[in-house]
Formats: sequence, C-alpha cells, structure tokens
Amino acid sequence: MNDVIDDLHRRGLIAQSTDEAALREHLAEGPVTFYCGFDPTAESLHVGHLVQFMVLRALQRAGHQPVVLVGGATGLIGDPRPSAERQLNDPSVVAAWVAGIRRQVAPFLELPAERDGLRAPIYVDNLDWTAQLSAIDFLRGLGKHFRVGRMLAKEAVSARLNSEAGISYTEFSYQILQANDYLQLFRRHGVTLQTGGSDQWGNLTAGIDLVRRTEGTSVHALSTPLVTKSDGTKFGKSEGGAVWLDPGLTSPYAFFQFWLNADDVDARTWLPLFSERPAEELEALVAESLERPAARTAQRALAEELTLLVHGPEQLRQAEAAGRALFGREDLGSLDAATLTAALQEAGSITVDGEVPTVAQLLQQTGLVASLSEARRTVKEGGAYVNNERVTDADAAPPADAWLPGGWLVLRRGRRSIAGVRREA
Repeated sequence: MNDVIDDLHRRGLIAQSTDEAALREHLAEGPVTFYCGFDPTAESLHVGHLVQFMVLRALQRAGHQPVVLVGGATGLIGDPRPSAERQLNDPSVVAAWVAGIRRQVAPFLELPAERDGLRAPIYVDNLDWTAQLSAIDFLRGLGKHFRVGRMLAKEAVSARLNSEAGISYTEFSYQILQANDYLQLFRRHGVTLQTGGSDQWGNLTAGIDLVRRTEGTSVHALSTPLVTKSDGTKFGKSEGGAVWLDPGLTSPYAFFQFWLNADDVDARTWLPLFSERPAEELEALVAESLERPAARTAQRALAEELTLLVHGPEQLRQAEAAGRALFGREDLGSLDAATLTAALQEAGSITVDGEVPTVAQLLQQTGLVASLSEARRTVKEGGAYVNNERVTDADAAPPADAWLPGGWLVLRRGRRSIAGVRREA
C-alpha cells in the first residue's frame, strides 16, 4: 500500500501533503478511508476534475476505501473566487446537479465484479448534516475553532477584500462548512485523508485543524497540482468552452478530439497525470512522440484511454470511426446519426432549407473556399469531395440519395478541410 505515494509522485499528482512520512506510515498500517469532494457549481463535471479521479482511483487500487462527497450544501454557498461573488443557484437546481454528478462519478470508481478486493465507493452529500445545523450550533460548535486572521489570509479571500466587489459573509463562511465536512466524515466513516486541488489547500488544512481541535487526533491531506497548457490558456477549455464529462454538453467525439488535438508538449506533460499505463509504456510513448511528433502517439494514447474511461467502449469506437470516416478512411455509413452530427458540428457546419445549392455554392457557404471561382477551380483540380466521393461537376447540386443519416452531407477540400451541410427536414 505504501507504494501508492511513490506512484503518485512519479505521475506528478502530488503538489502538497501534510507530514509525508506520517502519511506513508498511516497508509502502511492498513486500509485508510479517504475522501474527495465535488461541488455542484454546474450541471456537469469537466476534464479538470479528472486529476482528482486519477488520485481516487490510485488510492482505491492500493486497497483503500474511497468516499465521494457531492456538496449539496457547499454548492448552495460557493467557494470564494478571486474575482467576484458567485451566483447563488436555486436549491432545486443544485439538487438536480448533485444527482447528475453522482451518476457521473460512478464509472470511475464502481469497478466490475472481477476486481475482487477493491472497496466500492461510499457516496455522501454534505446537505445531510449541514441542513440540520442551527445558527447557534454553527457559531458555538464550529465558529469558535476558527481564527479570523487565518481565514483572511486565504488567497481568494484576501484578493476579494482588496477589490471593489468585496466578499459576503456567505462565501467567507465556506471554509468553515468544508472543514466541518472532514469532521463529520471522520466521525461517521472514519475518514483520515482528504484529497483535493492545490487551490483548496487552505480548506483542506482547515479541516485537519478542526478535527485536531475537536477530536484530539491527527488526520491527513494531499493536494494535486494545477494543470496548465503550454500556451498559457486554461486547461480543459476548447474553442467552444469547457470540455465537459456529460456527453450531452461535450460529445464523445469532441471529447476525443480535445485530447487528440493537444499540443505535443502538453500531451507529453499530461500523459503521466491522466494515463494509468505502466511507467515503461509511458516512457516509450513520450520517446516516440519526440521522435515522430506527426504520429501524435501521446495524444492518441490520451484520447483513447480517457474516452474509454469516461464514455465507454462503444462511444470510443464511434469517435475513432468518425475521425477515420470524415477523412475518407472508413465508410461514412458506419456512423450513427448522433456521432455524425457531433463530428460535423465540431468541424463546422451550415444548414440549408428549400432548394439545395450547387457544390460550388456549398463550398463557398461553408467557408472551405473564399469564392465561387475558387470552388470551381478546386473541383476542376480534383480537390473537392462530397461524402468522400470526388466531385467532377461544380455547378450540380448533390443528389437526393447523397444525404446521410440526420440529414447531413460531408464536404471536404483536400485532405484535411472538412465542413458539414445539414438539410432542414
């Protein structure tokens, strides 16, 4: 069990920890119950949360007991952001998000029956104990253990205090509520280790301090690093916004493409964070990526492994098939309507209604060419395709039988430029 700390270090998944020697000794003593919390600030988790799942899975596979907290109470309050006050969402909305996130977590930790010996996750909602907490209990039982000076020193709090927005007592109290989660889970489930992002370190240590003050015992915490992109943009963002784990918000195809299109430097950096392959295999993938960057071996490894983990084998198959089919390496008819729609919306598409334009007009309207004359020249030179079939007549409209499931045409210019055309029903 002690090897798990070495493994997490090797993968770069530990940014900070409380007394590491004591934590190693604690883990070596036998199964430890540990937890990680997720606040329902949106209807879905996103790829930024995958770092926490990698830690949860590693500890679970080392024989420890995972507890997953979805914050039905803290989600109603909101952890202070450095910039401005969070919007308070309606309790019914937060409750629905809690249920949705609970379902999203399941595939990561609820393992097949053949994985004997691994402990199934325990799911908790901090609304269960926070809703019963009176104002007097909050102030006497919890508030007296916190020193305002330390709470003010928290980075997000101090940034807000020095801004025009200021900070409300609502968000200021968040740290106390999260610390109480650790205390309650220690009492109810024997939790002695909390994991979270490095931006949560102040909240993690507040929980440790509260358990020590009230229970007279030492517990532990470790944090994961902030994942960044080499170009300075935020990890987990694409041109369309956040990359969500919910397939209704980010399709499996778009999810697959996010990893496949990663910068070479980023892919090599992210491999040990997000891949559970053996160290030797990761080293070989990095070496191949350096030697043959055009092959995108690191990106493909991430795309395959994480799409399988998040969306399952069938959606991975469809995402891979869509990429091959769009560029003429597989029959477009092998794709279902949902995957084709997701792929073409990701590539860029237009909608036509009534009389179908000519191929030249469609090439121009989709932006694959700048003008009709360029469209005709592209067709004449053999560089225009409809549904992967080379076009010979620029001024003819695609025939009625060319439309694919979902009412789509796939236009391609050259080898790599793709656009979709959708016909209104």
